[in-house]
Amino acid sequence: MTQQPKTPADGAELLDRVEKFHRRFNRFPTEAAYVAVALWDAHAHLVECFETTPRIAFLSPEPGSGKSRALEIVELLTPRPVSTVSASANALYRLVDSAAGLPTVLFDEVDTIFGPKAGADEALRGFLNAGYRRIGGGALRCVGEGSNQNAQVFDSYCAVAMAGLGSLPDTILTRAVIIRMRKRAPNENVEPYRQRLHATQGHNLRDQLAAWADTVRDQVAGAWPDMPDGVTDRPADVWEPLLAVADAAGGDWPTRARAACLELVHAAHDNDEASLGVRLLTDLRDRVFCGADRVPTAVILEALLAMEDAPWGDLDDKPITSRSLARLLAQYVTPGNKPIKPRSIRTAAGGVPKGYYAEDLADAWTRYCPLPPQESATAATAATAQVNGTQSVAAPTDVADHSRHIPGLADLPT
Repeated sequence: MTQQPKTPADGAELLDRVEKFHRRFNRFPTEAAYVAVALWDAHAHLVECFETTPRIAFLSPEPGSGKSRALEIVELLTPRPVSTVSASANALYRLVDSAAGLPTVLFDEVDTIFGPKAGADEALRGFLNAGYRRIGGGALRCVGEGSNQNAQVFDSYCAVAMAGLGSLPDTILTRAVIIRMRKRAPNENVEPYRQRLHATQGHNLRDQLAAWADTVRDQVAGAWPDMPDGVTDRPADVWEPLLAVADAAGGDWPTRARAACLELVHAAHDNDEASLGVRLLTDLRDRVFCGADRVPTAVILEALLAMEDAPWGDLDDKPITSRSLARLLAQYVTPGNKPIKPRSIRTAAGGVPKGYYAEDLADAWTRYCPLPPQESATAATAATAQVNGTQSVAAPTDVADHSRHIPGLADLPT
């Protein structure tokens, strides 16, 4: 008697079991990470349905944090996995373009490729960046022997998971769901993983994911999942496939997926090493001006150099100066579309030092900086209102008090 194929599992129940399988062997830092990884495993079976495929990056500051184990479990659950610690871009282009179907590429020790001691591998970085988007991602290569060469475009679109120490280039991080791993505490235990024992269990789940994916392809291919408030642009591109998978699965996964999206997107922003200019603008808004309408350059420099957690005391082995401050700020423009420059500031003592005005910085603050802390939100609104010619809002007491404690501000006329 011929055995009938099993009916594909209910999507929500299947994702529950995928999540539980990860929990047996992986200790992720947050509940949101388990949700994201389970959705990523499922999305790899549907990658042809999406415009983008987010990378997933397991990163940690120290060895022994479970990054490689996370990749091992992902490998069991995803289609056509190819694990590597070293690969050329040309080899990867040919792998993706082969007739065997799209692989799931798993890069371990990726820090050895992009780390500070490795130098820049622009071709490999190009593969990872271009392969994130289905349309337009590829490489033009010559194929043939001797003088008989023909140009051929190789596709690069495929699912990629990575693990490594430290960080990755910004162009890759912004295309990735970032899981920041950490060493397990003494009271945090996981089940010992034995490949010959547990691989069969993982492959069974993989096959069920593949069968379920076949039943929802049309649904996810035409999906436009609702994004959580505030998730736009590149983060929306990253999370759209995962939210489409969650919506197709149903149950509590749509709700859990959106909560995980918000948490991990915000965490990624918090851990970003923002461009030096954005960091400067943010520090000026939140830690120097704090509601003041103008601050002399000397006072700005004193405040910046007092920030022990900031880079201003060591810019190219030198502390920030009035010249380097002016150079960094000149990249941005005032509301009148002119470069931000120091202007004369009249003090109560009759001096006229150079400094910067909040009205000149307000447009750059709005466009480039993350949302301000709650205590400085009113001050930022006041600065914007001044630029727009509307009545300004008084800064809250704690902000005003804070600004008065910055040396030099007491000398300015009110």
